Amino acid sequence: MDRRGLLPFVVTAFFAVMISLFTFSLMDTKDAEPPKTVTVPDGQSKSHDSDISNEVKNNIKGNKANVNNSIDNDLNNSEDSQIDNNVTNDVEVNVDVNVTNTIKNKADKNQDSGQKDNENSSGNKGKENDQDGQSGDDEVVWGVDSASLTTSDLLSCVRENFGSPKVWGRYLGEKEGVSAGITPEEAQLLQGNDIKLLVIWNRFNDATGLENGQSEARAAVQLAKELGIPEGVAVFADIEPSYPVDSSFIEGWYQAMSESPYESGIYGIFDEDKALRKAFEQAAAENSPLLENTFIWTAAPNIGITAKKQAPEYKPEAPENSLIAGWQYGIDAEACNIDTNLFNKDILDVLW
Repeated sequence: MDRRGLLPFVVTAFFAVMISLFTFSLMDTKDAEPPKTVTVPDGQSKSHDSDISNEVKNNIKGNKANVNNSIDNDLNNSEDSQIDNNVTNDVEVNVDVNVTNTIKNKADKNQDSGQKDNENSSGNKGKENDQDGQSGDDEVVWGVDSASLTTSDLLSCVRENFGSPKVWGRYLGEKEGVSAGITPEEAQLLQGNDIKLLVIWNRFNDATGLENGQSEARAAVQLAKELGIPEGVAVFADIEPSYPVDSSFIEGWYQAMSESPYESGIYGIFDEDKALRKAFEQAAAENSPLLENTFIWTAAPNIGITAKKQAPEYKPEAPENSLIAGWQYGIDAEACNIDTNLFNKDILDVLW
């Protein structure tokens, strides 16, 4: 056949093939699943009844974690609205944990709005054992400690001038001229106001010697039992900077406390150049369970008294890999006779 006679057949076949390929391409596109994205919607709405529910869950395991969650709800409606934000962070890492949850709700309405504002359930289960002891804001609670007997007037003074504490540090037994001992009535007042008690032992002024440490711990345990303090509560030995201190005392305190129903704790200034820091590190080097099981309440660094809302970022100074319970960042408030603190939320389980 002449080539000019074949040309129409070739052209027709070519277009038939192209149309077939295009048709199959459309079918594949229609059947394909849309890509999954891990994003949180802005939740903008202008309807009469608006319900917005944002739920973010992070499950992270590894050596480092940097989690950034941001939810921004801008709601404009005329009647009822409800915003429900839930953020859960399950972080299991060894070091370098940085968790930031930012939630902003803006609801413009004429009538009622059932708004669950910033319901943030950030359960960050990170092992944050860096030397500076940093922790996310949702892992920290604000509290105070005082050498004075807590009355309703003192509690009101603190709330009006500083804020509502979750933890209140108080002393076992009276130390004349220094501190009043906690009473059952005082404990009932604080606990009735949803405040946990941090128990302090300060009836000594010499923190040297193994037997001395054991003796002080046993005396503290006996008085704690007499007051009805339950098992599992931590008792903190108050080692002031003016006291002589050595590793033997810390070892003796830990030994006796570990044989009791209570947990071992130590309070003091844990600056790197302080004798307490060096004594603790020596004791910990000789006894690793002491490092792992002694709660540290540090008074370093001293930032100064603040109200709850102006509390600094949680950066206590303490021995590396120690079990940091809290940070007394400000001492000797002019009003209410208190010191101000930030505490790791986890230690609420070992408070009274």
